[in-house]
Amino acid sequence: MSFRVLIKTSRKSSNMKLAKVIGNVVSTVKTESHHGCKLMVVLPVDTDGNPAGDSIIAVDGVNAGIGETVLIVEEGGSARDIMRNPNGAYDTVIVGIVDEGIN
Repeated sequence: MSFRVLIKTSRKSSNMKLAKVIGNVVSTVKTESHHGCKLMVVLPVDTDGNPAGDSIIAVDGVNAGIGETVLIVEEGGSARDIMRNPNGAYDTVIVGIVDEGIN
């Protein structure tokens, strides 16, 4: 199964990627902008679902679960826009859950 993703953006280049949620993060100390945020460990994948990079900690903006394929934004300015916090310490945010792939 592979995925076909169509991303429309007003920015010159898109920093959206496919990733697989592989774990969650428990932290007793967080920066103020992360209070109340769920943090997940994601592994970037290619359109066939194969690993395509190193794992990343991402703020979960869509209530994703372990094992789900998701869309992530990996760029601070876009991440802060999505989280609606221009001063937040965000780098990567989960912005969507992929419902199904295309054979």
